[in-house]
Amino acid sequence: MASPTDSVQPNLQRVHYILLAVAVLACLAPFSGKAFNVDDTLFIYVARQITHHPLDPYGFKVNWFLDAVPMAYETKNPPLASYYIAAASSFLGWSERALHLAFLLPALAVVCGTYRLAQRFTSSPLLAAAATLLTPVFLVSANSVMCDTLMLALWLWAIIFWIEGLEPQKPRYLAFSALLITLCALTKYFGIALIPLLVAYSLVRQRRLGSWAWYLLLPILVLTEYQQWTKAVYGLRMITSAAHMSTGVRQARQSSVLAKALVDLSFVGGCTLPALTFAPVMWPRRKILAVCVACGIAGFLISTGRIGLGEMLWPFDFYRHWLLVGIQLTLFIAAGFSVMALAAADTWKCKDADSLLLMLWVFGTFAFTGFLNWAINARSVLPLIPAAGILIARRVDALQAASARWRPARLAIALAVAGGVSLWLTWADTELANSARTAATRIERKTMNQPGTVWFMGHWGFQYYMGSFGAHPVVVDDPPQRPGDFLATAGDRLLFEVRPEFVASRDVIQIPMRLGITTIQSELGTGFYSSDLGPLPFAIGPVPPERYELIRLGPKLTPAGLGTSP
Repeated sequence: MASPTDSVQPNLQRVHYILLAVAVLACLAPFSGKAFNVDDTLFIYVARQITHHPLDPYGFKVNWFLDAVPMAYETKNPPLASYYIAAASSFLGWSERALHLAFLLPALAVVCGTYRLAQRFTSSPLLAAAATLLTPVFLVSANSVMCDTLMLALWLWAIIFWIEGLEPQKPRYLAFSALLITLCALTKYFGIALIPLLVAYSLVRQRRLGSWAWYLLLPILVLTEYQQWTKAVYGLRMITSAAHMSTGVRQARQSSVLAKALVDLSFVGGCTLPALTFAPVMWPRRKILAVCVACGIAGFLISTGRIGLGEMLWPFDFYRHWLLVGIQLTLFIAAGFSVMALAAADTWKCKDADSLLLMLWVFGTFAFTGFLNWAINARSVLPLIPAAGILIARRVDALQAASARWRPARLAIALAVAGGVSLWLTWADTELANSARTAATRIERKTMNQPGTVWFMGHWGFQYYMGSFGAHPVVVDDPPQRPGDFLATAGDRLLFEVRPEFVASRDVIQIPMRLGITTIQSELGTGFYSSDLGPLPFAIGPVPPERYELIRLGPKLTPAGLGTSP
């Protein structure tokens, strides 16, 4: 099948690549000084281990949840992203800015790869690439040193080389694609899904099992050997272990299928914001109204507590903001439904291998995020973003061909709104991450040259920065008890209670969040990194300050002075 953009001149394509590269740098470089946040810390710990023991990435212990355990049992990710960090650090150093700039390369690969792939599927590849770049989940994820953006870059280019090498068959392209699939799966286990995805695509396109199937044995053999290696070195098969962990967590929550589907749609819609801003362009008004009414009912059932993800989850704080949460849920669920409808409608209309690839890509990621992963989160939605961008561009192509009064300015406005909100959220996520670094710096100044050991509770970036100046993580079975020691905490909830008579002083550090939008806040029902905190991937509203405490222990604590926090 010929590409819809065969007529596009090579010079114009080069201009488009340059424009996309400049746009990526403009969107991400200003945030390159962002503090390490969320699981950045775990990836950096593994990278530091690799610099000293390259063939033993998980050969150390980490105290992530108040107990030191082997890293192989704590992490649920393969090591390739940490190898990338270790390699980058050898040239650029370990600073936040250095590592974030290193991760601009995968971000560029994702956006340019989307453009390259979209040339086969649409006559508007620049629109598809822009709709990928200007999404909340891509900009926030690309502004981290976790594995997600690197995995997506490898995923995209594996598909590109596979499609371009399939017909007429180019063995070197297929072999390189198989290598990229292997690297993708060793960056994040979700990359394994490329194997069945490309098998289905190839069978429909060629209508037979051909010699191309042999190339997919490479990732299967390497991943099988990886399983055996981790079993021999660390005592567990790490891919199987990650799958068992997800299964156990899902079973413990006992969430209904309806609840998971609705929250999954909310995350897909919020993360794929152009699906919302382009909706007035892509769909008739009557359909938009009908979907919004149905999604509004679902959204307000969730925001008022009628539907939830299980008894264990969601602090009830956000029910105080039920109206604000409900409105945003309505919009995000509707946008998520729009993404699913685009994939289904495109397949129904075209009925070819290309449309099937896009539909399986979107629906497969949706199913994994909501029903196979341990929790619904934006990072799990990220892989479907390029496919959604391509589907939006294909829909626009069809509408342009059918309308003589098409207004390109509507597309620019839709992209500008989506991009503006996405950059706003990226700025807010940077502010949130920086609060942990700021709090750790203040705590270091307050305890500098003071007698006593500094202990802390809390992980993510707070753990990284507290550990960087020599503070010690608390072990819950042996909490700090010596008079004169310090206990620093992130948030306002202790896992054990220190009675007032054993507290010599207590300092509260509050760092305001001024931007009115957030990725993490239970009061607004938003849990970008985990739906445990709420059904929204991000939320607009009054964001309370980040709170940290520094407690100085007084008279000698006894077992009677400690109690389990309610």
